[in-house]
Amino acid sequence: MNTKLYVANLSYNTSEDQLRELFSQAGHVKSVTRPVDRVTKLARDFAFIEMGTAAEASKAIQSLNGQEVDGREIKVSEARARERDTAGSALDRRGGHHGRDHHIRGDSRSGFGRGSGHRGRG
Repeated sequence: MNTKLYVANLSYNTSEDQLRELFSQAGHVKSVTRPVDRVTKLARDFAFIEMGTAAEASKAIQSLNGQEVDGREIKVSEARARERDTAGSALDRRGGHHGRDHHIRGDSRSGFGRGSGHRGRG
């Protein structure tokens, strides 16, 4: 088992300090990472917790998965590594390129690309 955990369904009000305190019930917490939305600058609804040992990570899953924190039932599981395509960029869960501008690849999804019947203003 990995020592890194994925914690989902967090309240936006739950702090990294709260998570550190909660997960310390299962053992030594090496790190807490709470990603922030680039646009809104608000905490996302998930976090990554790294425990000191695999046994502590397993204990955290067993004891904290489904526990209510700030009015939300959290989901705790082993973190999985992100898949990479052959160019080394991250792939999202749908298999697409995460964070890439599709216009760069000529993949216009707006309906106004070539062959869409759009004639422009005129």
